[in-house]
Amino acid sequence: MTSPGSRDPDRTRPSGHVHGHNHGSTASRGRLAAVLALTTGVLVAEVVSAALTGSLALLADAGHMLTDVVGLVMALVAAHLSTRPVTDRSTWGLRRAEILGAALQATLLGVVGVIVGVRAVITLVGGAEVEAHGMLVMGVTGLVANVVGLLVLSGGRDHNLNMRAAFLEVANDALGSVGVIVAAAVVALTGWARADAVASLVIVALIVPRAFSLLRTALGVLMERTPEALDLAEVRRHLLAVDGVEEVHDLHAWTVASGLPVLTAHVVVSDTCFAQGRTGGVLDALQECVAEHFPVHIEHATFQLEPAAHRAHEHVPCV
Repeated sequence: MTSPGSRDPDRTRPSGHVHGHNHGSTASRGRLAAVLALTTGVLVAEVVSAALTGSLALLADAGHMLTDVVGLVMALVAAHLSTRPVTDRSTWGLRRAEILGAALQATLLGVVGVIVGVRAVITLVGGAEVEAHGMLVMGVTGLVANVVGLLVLSGGRDHNLNMRAAFLEVANDALGSVGVIVAAAVVALTGWARADAVASLVIVALIVPRAFSLLRTALGVLMERTPEALDLAEVRRHLLAVDGVEEVHDLHAWTVASGLPVLTAHVVVSDTCFAQGRTGGVLDALQECVAEHFPVHIEHATFQLEPAAHRAHEHVPCV
């Protein structure tokens, strides 16, 4: 049931203002594609070099760079999918593909981190020979590629969460390259080959927490949890403060995709408001409230305005 005063918030905006959820996606694809090509080339070189030098740190950095390649592919696909139009069968378009990709990326990050961590511990206990010169050359090459990638992405990192995540991926990989360079220098200067394993553990320490954090965030979206920055109790208090509102129930908030929080609620309005035809003004106030008063700006809000008597006809427990 929708009250006569209810309407799609997108239809109430002044002409000339179009709310675009794919802001910057088209411009971002070129940047992502360039960095993806660069990162893939360095990944292949690092895997070959790790096999030739026996360096675990180099292998760990290659694993980290593999996650970057996968992450950049997902970011590129998400940037493309976010431009797809909505349909009657896909009313939000294909934007949730971004969240699925993030979950897969987080899983891959965690698996790579665990594998490299186990191998590093084994190496610390048993020891291994590494070729420092090859490590150093590849570490410097990887770092230069990462810096170039950061420069390419920096101009668009504020366009959307997708680009910001890609920037952080490359930034973290740059730290991994620094670890490889330091390990190579220690091995070359002191002969202590276990420095390679220590460096790989440091890289793992950077990978695994990020993987769990990313996975937790992605699963939270997929499970349609309330956005972390949004306090529903506070939202309820603000809605109840709107003139004419007597009660708020069935209040739900979740995230469809990055940058796209939504909210729905049943709002009991006084009989006087209905009698005087003021429900339109109440609806405007409710939408303005959730769009402006909270850290999470919710522009997609659906409110069902109802008289108190309607509550008796609802069979689902109210929250």
